[in-house]
Amino acid sequence: MPLYDFKDTETGEITTKLMSISSREEFLESNPNMVGIITTAPSLVSGVNAQAKQDSGWQENLSRIAESNPNSALADKLGGRTTKQVKSNEVAAKAGLRKSGQYKMPEL
Repeated sequence: MPLYDFKDTETGEITTKLMSISSREEFLESNPNMVGIITTAPSLVSGVNAQAKQDSGWQENLSRIAESNPNSALADKLGGRTTKQVKSNEVAAKAGLRKSGQYKMPEL
């Protein structure tokens, strides 16, 4: 449901209410001293998790990318690595060989 802003013409007070558009019209009719104002575009309130809405094809594509780039943040997030790869990365990070997903070239 969208959030609507109203201004009281008598006091100048601005309030924000969460309601449907039909409820908004009823509210304005029953409160003649209130005027609807637009401070921003009406915003929607939702608690949608974008990660949960990804279809299996996209998940498969991300997995392939992570597999091709085992030292990336995506690979860390998605997992899919063997225990040997995880331990090797931990040792490399501890030794300072891994910085931002890249290996430092040893100096000669």
